[in-house]
Amino acid sequence: MEQMLIDGVRRFNRTVTQRIGALNDAYLSRARPLGQARLLWEIGPDGCEVRALRKRLELDSGYLSRLLRSLETDGLVKVETDEGDGRVRTAHLTAPGRAERSVLDQGSDELASSLLAPLTDRQRERLVTAMAQVERLLSSSQVEIGATDPRTAEARHCLGAYFAELAERFDAGFDPLAGISAHDAELTPPAGVLLVATLHDEPIGCGALKLHAGDDIAEIKRMWISRDARGLGLGRRLLTELETHAAHHGARTFRLETNRSLGEAIALYRSCGYREVDPFNDEPYAHHWFEKTL
Repeated sequence: MEQMLIDGVRRFNRTVTQRIGALNDAYLSRARPLGQARLLWEIGPDGCEVRALRKRLELDSGYLSRLLRSLETDGLVKVETDEGDGRVRTAHLTAPGRAERSVLDQGSDELASSLLAPLTDRQRERLVTAMAQVERLLSSSQVEIGATDPRTAEARHCLGAYFAELAERFDAGFDPLAGISAHDAELTPPAGVLLVATLHDEPIGCGALKLHAGDDIAEIKRMWISRDARGLGLGRRLLTELETHAAHHGARTFRLETNRSLGEAIALYRSCGYREVDPFNDEPYAHHWFEKTL
């Protein structure tokens, strides 16, 4: 990694933390630091499970417990244990907690206005656009991709969402049993692999490989990205990871087929070096067949 890039990130971090008041022990002039204020906002008016807060904010369990105890001591939060499952705890805002959150929301609006007020209209637009880009890139940097057993809940979530979207977008609907198979056993090493992408431990995408013993051809299957995660460059990243896995197992030719309604997928494959070829299988839902050779 170039030192110039690292220096740029550190300089940006220093500017932002100072400008938004993260260095102060009383965020937005309230009697609590930024961590407690953010936790109040994340709990929200409907409450939130403690484990979900931990995942979303990527906080150590002990530190999160201390934050919650501080807010409970101040009478702003109440943590309750689920009667049916003692492992599940949910944090709720009390009436004073909801009032404090409202004050913090107003203060946050005022802080945002103070960032924009000295700028021209054009500068404001540029800043907010740049912030949105930074947010997307930071989210992308937090995505983790790993090989997953197709029988896990995370894998089932992705595959179920993939099938549902195809059924919605294909002209004639979609039946996973009617197409070329990609069963659990075919997506489990050594026959294949299923990659699942997660953001804050939530599954947001997947992609799979079917490998063939004694053959240097790998089939790419089940490429799906959650609508909420599109625009993060995750499709390209998943495709690259699949190619790396396939090459590691001796594959030199990558093949895939897709439906004409998936224009964004077709554009991705072409931009990643896949060329359209004659049909190499009888997939009933396919209109385009692609191939890439190392």
